[in-house]
Amino acid sequence: MFDPFSKIVYDYIGGIEDIKKSRVRTVIPASSSFTEDCARILRAVRIAARLGFSFTKETARSLKEFSSLVLTLDKGRILMEMNYMLAFGAAEASIRLLWKYGLLEILLPIQAAYFVSLGFRRRDKRSNLLLSLFANLDKLLAPDRPCHSSLWVSILAFHKALADQPRDPLVVATFCLAVHNGGCLSEAVCIAKIISQPYDSSFHEVLGPGNLLTDENVMDEVKDLADSVRTALSKMTDRAFVSQAMAKYPQAPHSDLVFISMALQERAEKIISCVTKGREKGFVPKRSNNINYESLAVGNLHEVRLMLSRVIFDTIYPPHLKNTNAKHANGRFT
Repeated sequence: MFDPFSKIVYDYIGGIEDIKKSRVRTVIPASSSFTEDCARILRAVRIAARLGFSFTKETARSLKEFSSLVLTLDKGRILMEMNYMLAFGAAEASIRLLWKYGLLEILLPIQAAYFVSLGFRRRDKRSNLLLSLFANLDKLLAPDRPCHSSLWVSILAFHKALADQPRDPLVVATFCLAVHNGGCLSEAVCIAKIISQPYDSSFHEVLGPGNLLTDENVMDEVKDLADSVRTALSKMTDRAFVSQAMAKYPQAPHSDLVFISMALQERAEKIISCVTKGREKGFVPKRSNNINYESLAVGNLHEVRLMLSRVIFDTIYPPHLKNTNAKHANGRFT
């Protein structure tokens, strides 16, 4: 309790000590707290992810034990809590914690199945394409500079599409540029073909450079990727598909949870629609690379497209590889 007149904090529950030790603890016993209000499970993850805190042993144990209770929450409430996790600059940490404590297979079974397919352990410190995409999103966001939920939904769908069918890096680059420039594929191909920056070959979802000789071949592949993203969005909102996502892993809890609304799915589809429909009438390219966070937060289509393309491109073509390549070229590599 804070006394505003004396400016003194009266701590009756050991909160200050927990802050000093960077740990999250419930006020009452965790088992009672989470059964009393299971939304606290998601809030605990969100707080720990944003602050970089750990859980006390009792809290961690109860997170795992009562994780399935989140299925009783209203879908709108789940979407709100997931947005707090993924749209405010702590998405990667949130996903890692959801996976660590057995919540990812309940909330996002499709993404949990991806982790299992990679042999990704609960406490794994390694990264993968999904985590890298959200790590790059986090670099551009903050608690006071969030994105619209359609952006992180689009990232989930893009990753699902690429995981289902890996693509040539040229196709991914062209896709990014087409989203960025409002759908002009011919322009996107021309720019993508002169990219000298190396791509990250560590991702299983990105193929080695192929023999896409003609611009038409590349454009066809890019349109197919866009169609795959739309298909992924449909799968993410299909209860029957979601319920089978973890079917290969009988020990996993059953979940057919779909909290992404049809309206949100449609907004996400519109973000990548320009790739197949072509440049929209009245499109004006943005001259500045500065992010308009007010527009991003409310889901301005142009701003969200710019962010999506930037996040994907910086993940597949990491800036640090560009710098490394430059050092090699200049004979200054150390």
